[in-house]
Amino acid sequence: MDKVVEEVEKTKKEWDEAYSKTQQHIKEIQEYGNSTMEETKNKNSLPRLNGLAQDGLALLNSLQFNLDLLAPQLPTDDEVQSAKALLKTWRSQSQSLRMNLRNANLQAKDNMRKTAQKERELLLGGGEESTVRRRNLQTKAGMTSAAESITESLRRTRQLMVQEVERSTNTLMTFEESTGVLKKAESEYKGHRSLLSRTRNLLSTMQRHDVIDRIVLVVGFILFSCAVLYVVSKRIGILKLQRTITAAIKAGMAGKPELARKAVEEGINQGRFDGNVVPDKGLPLQQPMRDEL
Repeated sequence: MDKVVEEVEKTKKEWDEAYSKTQQHIKEIQEYGNSTMEETKNKNSLPRLNGLAQDGLALLNSLQFNLDLLAPQLPTDDEVQSAKALLKTWRSQSQSLRMNLRNANLQAKDNMRKTAQKERELLLGGGEESTVRRRNLQTKAGMTSAAESITESLRRTRQLMVQEVERSTNTLMTFEESTGVLKKAESEYKGHRSLLSRTRNLLSTMQRHDVIDRIVLVVGFILFSCAVLYVVSKRIGILKLQRTITAAIKAGMAGKPELARKAVEEGINQGRFDGNVVPDKGLPLQQPMRDEL
């Protein structure tokens, strides 16, 4: 058998079961309240019966939707048309059940009103039966009141517990957020600490380089000054020697040997002075000598 056909048959079977159960629940709703209050309390309450009936109607709607999806997938046209006709019948039955449920609720309310009126008449009337019924009702009323008090206390306790749980949850969330912030701050602190460490190392290196540069500059300046002083001293000494030699030559050529002798006695470079050091080349005496340095 085709899988689609199997699903359709399964849907039909589920529909029959759900339809019969829903009808039974609606019938119970319709008969609710016909018995006395004590017998009524022993049965399912009216809201529960209504919930069961509503669940049955929801299941029937779901089965209708399934059949609507499966009908076009049937292998033959006859089966498709039959499924569509069945779907139409199901929709009308579902609508009829909804109307019956509404009428059953109205009937149940009317039954409850009549039963309550009958109970009131019995309580207000005389006789032993009325007395026993009043006692039972008083006892049950006390027990009901105590049960309601306990239920209210439990409800308040539950509400307090729910509030505590919510407060604890909020506290845990706050702790988690604080933990996340602290971890983030710690990671940032580690990053800044490493940055500060590198900066400190760079500053130390720059300080060492600064000291080295100052030492190099001072040493270089001292060496430069020494070189300048040496060059200047040499320059001044050579000029003085040159001038002395020039003066001696002039004095010797002019017939003043005492000046030449004085120059030799002064010990310029401790050299020997000879009148023939500078050969006579016919140069005029007044021609100035040039400094080759």
